[in-house]
Amino acid sequence: MKTREIILILIAAAFGGVAIVTWSGEEAANQRADKISKEATEARLKSVADIKALNDKAAKDSASAKKAADDAAASLAQTKADADKVVKQAVEVLAKAKEDAAKAAVKAAELEKAKADAANRVNELTAELARLRDGSELKEAIAKQKKAEADLEAASTALREANAATAKATARLAEVEEENRRLREQTKGTDNVSPNYRAL
Repeated sequence: MKTREIILILIAAAFGGVAIVTWSGEEAANQRADKISKEATEARLKSVADIKALNDKAAKDSASAKKAADDAAASLAQTKADADKVVKQAVEVLAKAKEDAAKAAVKAAELEKAKADAANRVNELTAELARLRDGSELKEAIAKQKKAEADLEAASTALREANAATAKATARLAEVEEENRRLREQTKGTDNVSPNYRAL
């Protein structure tokens, strides 16, 4: 019950007491006044108790509200700290993602180049395999081998002929040297009156 309502009740009781005195006489008025006074005292005591209860409840509610406000402020501060932490982590994750994306782009370019090189190599191997299946390189190699064998045989023949010619020339040289030696032996002790004569 509010204080204003209590005051209005007391005023109404006072007016009621005046009316009773006027209408019922002094004794009845006194009895009525005592009753009203008692009721007013009880109402006042009840009002004081209600006011104390309201004050206690208000104090308790104020303390609860202060605690709730403090808790809310602490929770808000913690939430802000958590939000800042989440934002920082998100920024770091974003930076890492950008770095990884750049690395992935470089790697993708390298893989594309490797893929192109591999495709070129496959084409080369396919062409080489086709040539091997065709046998043109093998035929060319066999022809070269036959030509080399023929050239080797011709060289061997030429070497044999050269060795024979060398042996023949050596034998002829030996014959010439022997002839020269024999001629020198024959001319020793023979006088030659020719002015152009020179002993061997």
